[in-house]
Amino acid sequence: MSEEHTDMNVDGQPGELHNIIPVTGLYENWFLDYASYVILDRAVPHINDGLKPVQRRILHSLKEMDDGRFNKAANVIGNTMKYHPHGDASIGDAMVQLGQKDLLIDKQGNWGYPVTGDSAAAPRYIEARLSKFANEVVFNPDTTEWQLSYDGRNKEPVTLPVKFPLLLAQGAEGIAVGLATKVLPHNFNELLDASVEVLKGNRPNLMPDFPTGGIADCSAYNEGQRGGKVRVRAKIVERDKKTLVITEIPFSTTTGGLIDSVISANDKGKIRIRKIEDNTAKDVEIIIHLTPGISPDVTIDALYAFTDCEVSVSPNTCVIRDNKPRFMSVNDILADSTHYTRDLLKLELEIRLRDLKEKIFFSSLLKIFIGEGMYKHADYESAGNFETVVEVLGRLFQPFLSHFYREILPEDYKKLIDKPMSSITRFDVKKADEQMKALENEIREINRHLKHLTDYAIAWFQRLRDKYGKDRDRKTELRAFDKVEAAQVALANVKLYVNRIDGFVGTGLKKDDFVCDCSDLDEIIVFREDGRCIVTRVQDKVFVGKDIIHVQVFKKNDERTVYNMVYRDGQSGTSYIKRFSVIGVTRDKEYDLTKGTRGSKAVYFTANPNGEAEVVTIALKPHSKLRKLTFDMDFAEVAIKGRNSQGNIVTKYPVKKITLKTKGISTLSGRKIWYDEILRRLNADGRGKYLGEFDGDDKILTFSGSGTYELTTFDLTNHFDEKMVLIEKYNPEKVFTVIHFDGKSKNYYVKRFKFETTALRKQTRIISEEPGSKLVVISGEKRPVVSVELVPGKNKVMETTEISLTDLIDVKGMKAQGNKLSQLEVKKVELLPSPEEPDDAPGSPEEPEGPGDPGEPDSDGPDSPDDDAPVTPTPAPAETRETTKPPKKVDFEITNPDDIEIDDKGQINLF
Repeated sequence: MSEEHTDMNVDGQPGELHNIIPVTGLYENWFLDYASYVILDRAVPHINDGLKPVQRRILHSLKEMDDGRFNKAANVIGNTMKYHPHGDASIGDAMVQLGQKDLLIDKQGNWGYPVTGDSAAAPRYIEARLSKFANEVVFNPDTTEWQLSYDGRNKEPVTLPVKFPLLLAQGAEGIAVGLATKVLPHNFNELLDASVEVLKGNRPNLMPDFPTGGIADCSAYNEGQRGGKVRVRAKIVERDKKTLVITEIPFSTTTGGLIDSVISANDKGKIRIRKIEDNTAKDVEIIIHLTPGISPDVTIDALYAFTDCEVSVSPNTCVIRDNKPRFMSVNDILADSTHYTRDLLKLELEIRLRDLKEKIFFSSLLKIFIGEGMYKHADYESAGNFETVVEVLGRLFQPFLSHFYREILPEDYKKLIDKPMSSITRFDVKKADEQMKALENEIREINRHLKHLTDYAIAWFQRLRDKYGKDRDRKTELRAFDKVEAAQVALANVKLYVNRIDGFVGTGLKKDDFVCDCSDLDEIIVFREDGRCIVTRVQDKVFVGKDIIHVQVFKKNDERTVYNMVYRDGQSGTSYIKRFSVIGVTRDKEYDLTKGTRGSKAVYFTANPNGEAEVVTIALKPHSKLRKLTFDMDFAEVAIKGRNSQGNIVTKYPVKKITLKTKGISTLSGRKIWYDEILRRLNADGRGKYLGEFDGDDKILTFSGSGTYELTTFDLTNHFDEKMVLIEKYNPEKVFTVIHFDGKSKNYYVKRFKFETTALRKQTRIISEEPGSKLVVISGEKRPVVSVELVPGKNKVMETTEISLTDLIDVKGMKAQGNKLSQLEVKKVELLPSPEEPDDAPGSPEEPEGPGDPGEPDSDGPDSPDDDAPVTPTPAPAETRETTKPPKKVDFEITNPDDIEIDDKGQINLF
């Protein structure tokens, strides 16, 4: 502390200050010292052994106390306090966390369960000892650098000589002064394999593996550096249509916390569940019972969007290297650790080599000492002091100096003369020669290892994997998954109302007109009579403009919703007709759908979710120049363009009213759907396998490797099982061929059938339910051919034959067992490529044309009506309204009707 002295004058007022000591420099130095201490000695692990100081001291104490038996955790904590000056609580917590990683410490008693968040029992009730892995990999006093403990009474390691990437296997987390570290855990076996690759000269590409399992998207991992991100999801299984089961939870969460987040989301109306049960014991099992009528797929997405079933983990890999904090990538850390391990192995070999040479040196020394009878030499026996003994023995050993790899020191003579006479008289020369030969063989082996050090290090890592890698398979599934948009999966938990005249929309206008059920995360689009539209969020009450003619929930990038509109221009009085979609907009910004002149007004408006185009009757006001006051307009004649398009002229005369004459049908082609095999989701973006165009009641057929199939809709929110082996557009007339193995008869059967139309999402089994039954082949090809390998008979010759399955059996019922594939015992079945189809999958079809450029208004042209008279177009035939291009016509002559075949797509094939 600073000290100052104040003089007082006669009035009792402060006088001049003397002996002033500024404290700014002291504060600066003290804080820097404190920050350095926290960073280096408390919070951040060292790159060499991957341990923080408290962890290193716990392991050192365990080694110090190690006698093969378990020690009370309280005793280990007490012994560690000799090295760690921060109390028993911090040591106990660090010891429990170290033990829960199941790598370095064998545990006994209740050590808690990180998955559920249960804490460990008191240290006096639990026991610990070093694992075999720790004893083999972590410790070696000969290669350890030592330092005095904080009180100078004991020695402790600066770092432990760990010959394994321990930091990346265990992970680490700590908050220091001015920085933090978060190293994610990685898989044990993958680290060893990656270390081998490093020694072979390849750069590794590590991905985290969490002890809680789950599914991780590591596409933005950034090698564990700052700015990276890993999205981790719980593994959710659909047990049935009313039940979901969470079997694995994300890293950094607990079952209790996850359940609380699910209950909170249900209370807020984000999801709708009936109840939730926690049956977690050794394995996680959280059962979610759904409310009747709620989609399991949508609920799964909502769980990822609104609960802790999906979390984002941000790595920040910081380590102590060269006595400074360094930010490194996990791949660089692994490479550094691998080279450090190789250096330690080299040092151990060199130490062992030195020890072996010393053993041979002394054995040779003793052999000559006894064999030459030097212990009987008169000068040796008469020597009165040690200096004389050294002089005599030095002279006696002079002819034999070439036998030794180093000079003989007085300490060596001391060891000779300390040998008891009984061991000298019982000395066995033959046994000594055999021992020296074994030592020489070991020296040659060590020299070979030193010469081929990289190969020796590779063998070390491979031996660790073989010895300790069992039951350490990856727990976290690595998979890319798309981001769940909360607004798309939020349940309709509020009701939307509108006051059309006054121009208010919101969930609190319960006395006004009901619009629909929606989510509080949704956006709504509002169209007004003045020809303007606006997109805004769902709110309790918001003013959007008077005279509302239409309001609905707004779907982003929805190209299939088409708006049909007729408006009157305020300046010229001319009426225009247009069809448009609203795709890219800015929230709370008004968009004018007319020409923008004052007084413009929408006189007819409809919203069509699937591009329907109706026919309307337009009635004009009486005028002296008009002889026909009514005519029909077909919106199918109008091209779909952007919202800013001007539209086509309907008439220049005043319109009295417009009425609906005929409801419209969709003018859009079917929706093109793809299946992304990586994300296991449907999409309309052209990613993955093209499934076809879908419309109306079209369905998707999926077939599982377990022998069951189900039909689903083409909703993009659908989930698909990883066990699925087939997915395509459902065609009830398509014939499939299946080969299955019957577990009861132990025979292979083949059958051909058509999948029956069943209820949506109902799983139907088509192979035997006997234990051991399995699906072998499923094919939708017209003439599938398989290669069958038969078990060798008496002639011991392997027989392989090709079988055309269409020749083997006719089309039968779906649940029929089928015919035997072969009368002989089958060993292997393989589907051969079909000669009718190329090996390469066909490319995706051309993308459908979207709406016209929204930035360019229509120009007068052939499609625009005459300026002098109202338009009275003739409705186009229905087949010309399709947006798809007609196929080219090909002229050919059929001479033999047997040369043609009409396939399941209605196409004609010629032979």
